[in-house]
Amino acid sequence: MSSHPSLPFAPQAAQPLTFNPRDLIGGLEKGLAVIEAFDLDKPRLSITEVANRAGLSRAAARRYLLTLTQIGYAHFDGRRFSLTPRVLRLGQSYMHSARLPRLIHPKLTHLVQQTGDASSAGVLDTDDVISIAACSSSPHLSPRLQAGTRAPAYCTANGRVLMAFEPEARWESWLARQRLLPLTARTVTNAAALRQELLRTRDRGFAIVDQELEPDLRTLAVPLYNSSGRVVAALNLGVSASRYSVDELATRGLPLLRQAQAELRALI
Repeated sequence: MSSHPSLPFAPQAAQPLTFNPRDLIGGLEKGLAVIEAFDLDKPRLSITEVANRAGLSRAAARRYLLTLTQIGYAHFDGRRFSLTPRVLRLGQSYMHSARLPRLIHPKLTHLVQQTGDASSAGVLDTDDVISIAACSSSPHLSPRLQAGTRAPAYCTANGRVLMAFEPEARWESWLARQRLLPLTARTVTNAAALRQELLRTRDRGFAIVDQELEPDLRTLAVPLYNSSGRVVAALNLGVSASRYSVDELATRGLPLLRQAQAELRALI
């Protein structure tokens, strides 16, 4: 596979807001942590499981879950709690108000029409990558390629692209925080090897992850730049490993992703 030159990256640090602790509402923070405790792998949770995942006492977790159930955001089946479709209102508020997903989605649709596979765009959220837009031609590809899902950044193409184009000074603290779990037999679980992957990704301007998140899922990703050269998201193409080899994915997918990358840079 041929190398590609590094793309320009001009990080622009946002000015941090300063908060008076008395202005913050701890109950809101904890309530959102309870909602975030539910995910693709654990859609139904007991009070104890929610408490452990949200960092709360069991008594506090129970009160938050009862409140969410009362106002329609959670459901209790007699044993465990689950979220209700009403929670989608929270995500829709972002999807409907944010400019970035609206700009990206038509490009995803076009990519899927060209390839017959799946495409998603993501942003970093601490140590995870969250999909902010997605499109798929097949229900059999990974549900993690859907909008609103999150996955560990260390074993995803979007996540590696986003980390690779962070200032290198941030890599060590990020690597030190990671629990490099072997999600499949192919997952990179060595910090030194992962650092080499970040260097390689930054050097050639794209990342390929071969069945590290899920068996049979190969993904290729490139960074998305805004008009001033700052990386604002990552864009991927996801395919079944039974359909394409790694080289075939790069040969076929990279020109399409590069074209979408260039077109979006003029819009973002």
